[in-house]
Amino acid sequence: MRQIRVLHVISHFELGGAEQVAANIARSRAEGVESHVVEMMRGKSEFSCRFINNMRQAAIVCHRSWMPDVRWHFVFERLAALVFPIRFLFIFLRWRPDVVHCHTEAPDMGVVLAMRSFPWIAKRCKVVRTIHNNCLWTGQARIGNACERFFISHKSNVAISESVRRSYLERFGVDVPIIYNGVDEVRQQRYERLVEGKINVVFAGRFEKQKGIDTLIGVVSALADDSRYHFHIFGDGSLGEMLRQEIGAQANVSINPPLFGLSSYLASFDYMFMPSEFEGLSIVAIEASMASLPNIINSCRGLEETLPSDWPLKVSNNDKSSYLQLFRDFIPTCRRNDLATKSQTFARQHFSIEKMQKAYEKIYLE
Repeated sequence: MRQIRVLHVISHFELGGAEQVAANIARSRAEGVESHVVEMMRGKSEFSCRFINNMRQAAIVCHRSWMPDVRWHFVFERLAALVFPIRFLFIFLRWRPDVVHCHTEAPDMGVVLAMRSFPWIAKRCKVVRTIHNNCLWTGQARIGNACERFFISHKSNVAISESVRRSYLERFGVDVPIIYNGVDEVRQQRYERLVEGKINVVFAGRFEKQKGIDTLIGVVSALADDSRYHFHIFGDGSLGEMLRQEIGAQANVSINPPLFGLSSYLASFDYMFMPSEFEGLSIVAIEASMASLPNIINSCRGLEETLPSDWPLKVSNNDKSSYLQLFRDFIPTCRRNDLATKSQTFARQHFSIEKMQKAYEKIYLE
């Protein structure tokens, strides 16, 4: 393989599915591939430091941003995109990448604007764009359409799942190849705040509508008097206050901020609960299966693909009564270890990180 330099552009050095995918691709040990990661907005949490340290330990060059990571009506994302071409020009002239690989919408905007501002750059490198979500450009349709015309004309698009591929085809009329996200098996450690003698159920994700927070609240509140369970909820987001008001006082609930390195604690729990309304392809669900943690899911696009088609711990349309039947009748009596083995075997077969890396490296060289 000839020497190639790949520039991954991500939103920020923070905890997130797309960021983790970019990091996993960049960690490839293929001979002749040099990886860089560029952030659009400056991450500022403890996760940022750990993310950067992990990248540098893997010999990946990190390019930090000075634009603050403020989420307010897409304003700062658009500002970051507007100033990105100048910053990108300096990075391009300094490092001369062969491939620019962008992940999520702010990087998509920035890369397209840079290529439009300096069209000669697009002739000197390949542009790859991973589509991570079913619902693109919410509230930014006009900008999104302009970006999609660029990516379609450059044949840049790669979908992370059949769900994402179908959604893109339905909306933009263009079929795209699929490369499933790869997930590494992580060395496990014990989560010290488990509740002994209970079935410990974990939820981890953004406290936003997409993640099924309304359903989470409805199911967990209905199980307030069920002493068999304890629910460990990790995350943050705009619905955090509502979540705390509704179920924060329950004796069988613990609400916590995001847990860095969550994937290394998953085997501690008995089940994961994911009532998402939609997903591109859930990395957390795959990590759970890799760690032998059975997942209770809403049978939605991008989530059902992470598990076998006959998976018994799934419900349709986030139906509350179906979840309660699982929690009250099925889960306490089922053969949990059999389910754990089944999901782990499926994940190993379908979501190998090496398989993902090789598939992208093939695209880089085409």
